[in-house]
Amino acid sequence: MTTGCGILAISELIVERRGRVGTLTLNRPEAINALTAGMIAAMTDALDAWRDDDAITTVVLRGAGERGLCAGGDIVAVHREILAGGSANADLWRAEYELNAMIHRYPKHYVAIQDGLVLGGGIGISAHGSIRVVTETSQLGMPETAIGFVPDVGGTWLLGRAPGELGTHLLLSGETVAAADAIQVGLADHFIPRGRLDAFVDALAETAAESVVHLFAEPPPLGTLRAAVPWVDRAYAADDVPAIVAGLAEEAAPDAAAAREQLLRRSPTALVATLAAVRRARELPDLESALDQDYRVSLRFQHEPDFIEGIRAQVIDKDRRPRWRPAQLADVDPARVEGFFAPLETELGLGPLRRGERG
Repeated sequence: MTTGCGILAISELIVERRGRVGTLTLNRPEAINALTAGMIAAMTDALDAWRDDDAITTVVLRGAGERGLCAGGDIVAVHREILAGGSANADLWRAEYELNAMIHRYPKHYVAIQDGLVLGGGIGISAHGSIRVVTETSQLGMPETAIGFVPDVGGTWLLGRAPGELGTHLLLSGETVAAADAIQVGLADHFIPRGRLDAFVDALAETAAESVVHLFAEPPPLGTLRAAVPWVDRAYAADDVPAIVAGLAEEAAPDAAAAREQLLRRSPTALVATLAAVRRARELPDLESALDQDYRVSLRFQHEPDFIEGIRAQVIDKDRRPRWRPAQLADVDPARVEGFFAPLETELGLGPLRRGERG
């Protein structure tokens, strides 16, 4: 339903036109705006419509509520579909990854307000944008290994290009980062205090985005990753996960010991597959190729026992005591992990780079 103020009201997404700006507001605040298939479809439709609309020069992505932009995908729905033996997850991920690619190549400014919690799928719909804004409440991350899954939505492509091995550390550990660190690793661009966001968005309606963002941006509060670079680069440069864990044990920094304990709590199979994914993503020519890889891995990994168990432990029962199979890194079968990356009969087929769009 469209109101007289140019607002299209959809239960899970609010689509609004105001001056030069088209705004997409994720509207599931009770679930920290976790993405559903309907939200992905509605976002895609809006971006398609605005692509050739000369009255719209900038798209803004926001999240309803105070807790965050987006906590990721609707994991409960994914879990339900796997247990039912259905095929809807394949369609969901195809649509989501196509949306991620669309955002990355969108010919107009796509301004993502990464306020509060931004995880997993939330990274996919924000960090591929052309202007990415964080605040003092921002916490960004790819926490998939904690639920026995592998980072997707192009996360390995983004963090694989972070300085040194910082991206490898964040992908394996699932650790979240605040504003300054998000900018350092390439998940965000600018810091604007939360209290100035509404004025920032209002200004976008009248003035070009690249001018407005520099008027509002400020230096972010100091981060913590810069001090971690030496031990992160040493430990995570290893060729396999057991060697990374051993390397962390040799580091004197307390944060290195904490990172080691964190890895030992993650799914061993997910860790090995994630390391393989980020190393491969570094060699891929573009985001689309990385999303093609994500599609292959996601479709296969959804049937791994660790994914079902991780969702049960972290989201369904919330006992935080997953029973991984296998439980030890040494018992992960390299051939099985290699099989996650093999070509599919029906590929996503996004790459190579498409011409005429933002690079």
